[in-house]
Amino acid sequence: MVTVTPLEAELLELAGSVPDPELPVLTLRELGVVRAVHLRGADAVEVELTPTYTGCPAIEAMSLDIERVLREHGMREVSVRTVLTPAWSTDDISEEGRRKLRAFGIAPPRVRQPGAGGPVTVSLGPTRTVAPEEDPVRCPHCGSADTELLSRFSSTACKALRRCLSCREPFDHFKEL
Repeated sequence: MVTVTPLEAELLELAGSVPDPELPVLTLRELGVVRAVHLRGADAVEVELTPTYTGCPAIEAMSLDIERVLREHGMREVSVRTVLTPAWSTDDISEEGRRKLRAFGIAPPRVRQPGAGGPVTVSLGPTRTVAPEEDPVRCPHCGSADTELLSRFSSTACKALRRCLSCREPFDHFKEL
C-alpha cells in the first residue's frame, strides 16, 4: 500500500480542484483524471494525469493549470506526467461530476456494471433510445428516455449530440468509454 503524506493529500486536492478546460462545470477530480501526487523534495512535486483519451487536446491546458495552482501554493518545481495505464474510463467520473453534468444540460455517461471492465462495445445500430432499452440515454432537461442520436460527435470527440423526442430539446451526451 502506498503511503500518502498530508502534504501530498493537500496537493492532490488542489490539483483536483482545477476546472476541466472543456467542461468547466467539472473539476479534474470529479472527472477522475488526476491520479496521484508525489513529493520529490521540499518544494518539488510530480502529478500523474490521465487523459480522457490518447491525444486529448485538453491535456496541455490541464497540465498548465495544475502547474499554476501548485506553484501558487509554494511548489517551486511542478512536473505533470501523462499516465496512460490504467486507462481512463467514464466510470472514473464521480457521482458529483455526473450530477453536475446533468445540471449543466449534458447527459452523463451510463455506468457500466461492476467488474465489466475492458472494451466498450460500439454499435452502429438504431439511433433512437426508448424506455424498453435496458439503460437508455435520458434527457437531462426532462428525464425522458425517448431520445435520438443526431450525431455521434458533438462539440468535443467525447460527446454525442442527441435530441429528446418528448421536450424536443437537443443535448450533449458524454459517451461511455
